[in-house]
Amino acid sequence: MRRIPRAIHAHDGLERFHTKQALHDAAARVFVIDDDHSVRKALGRLLRAAGYKFELFEAAEAYLACPPPEPPACLLLDIRMPGMNGLELQRAIEGTPMELPIVFITGHADEELLQSLSRRTAKVLYKPLDDVALLAAIDAALAQSVES
Repeated sequence: MRRIPRAIHAHDGLERFHTKQALHDAAARVFVIDDDHSVRKALGRLLRAAGYKFELFEAAEAYLACPPPEPPACLLLDIRMPGMNGLELQRAIEGTPMELPIVFITGHADEELLQSLSRRTAKVLYKPLDDVALLAAIDAALAQSVES
């Protein structure tokens, strides 16, 4: 079991994420795509403390320039970004080796958004993000990437 900082243990229920060793396999990756530097930095700190391997991208186009990821992996994807937004990225990768389960993060609730999500969308979370809910959504997305 990985050791995490005491402050993280204070979050009720977080310990269960560290018992799922298969999802924390050395090959498992969370790809964070958000144009806000402070959000990327905060998410990186949380993911590191929770024992996840991750990569941070400031734009959807930067993710597309990488080699296709191997499962288990998922995307933690902001919806509203300059250039290619999260929904456009979802459409661009659908049916390709770049397609992964997606945990969308957004500060804007929108019915049109909910109708345009693909079958690979694991969850939509609204900012400000709850750490425990976010880590549960990432766990579910990683599990989904192994099953598909």
